[in-house]
Amino acid sequence: MCLGIPMQIKEIDGFTACCEAKGIQREVSLFMLQHEELHPNDFVVVHVGYAIQKITPKEARSAWEIYDEMLAKTDPQADA
Repeated sequence: MCLGIPMQIKEIDGFTACCEAKGIQREVSLFMLQHEELHPNDFVVVHVGYAIQKITPKEARSAWEIYDEMLAKTDPQADA
């Protein structure tokens, strides 16, 4: 199973962006989305360091809600 993480673009420099998710920042390659018009504050799905899809803020929120729910079910502290 592959997992893509929704991240918000903070800064763009050529085909590289500084993106953030849940307070964590990463450098992300935009090379695979050359055909997309991307700007700071846009959301992208990131997989192994590459932005692979532009998404809406609503789609990003929905994905994080699902991920948070999955994490809560696997966290042994959640049942305590």
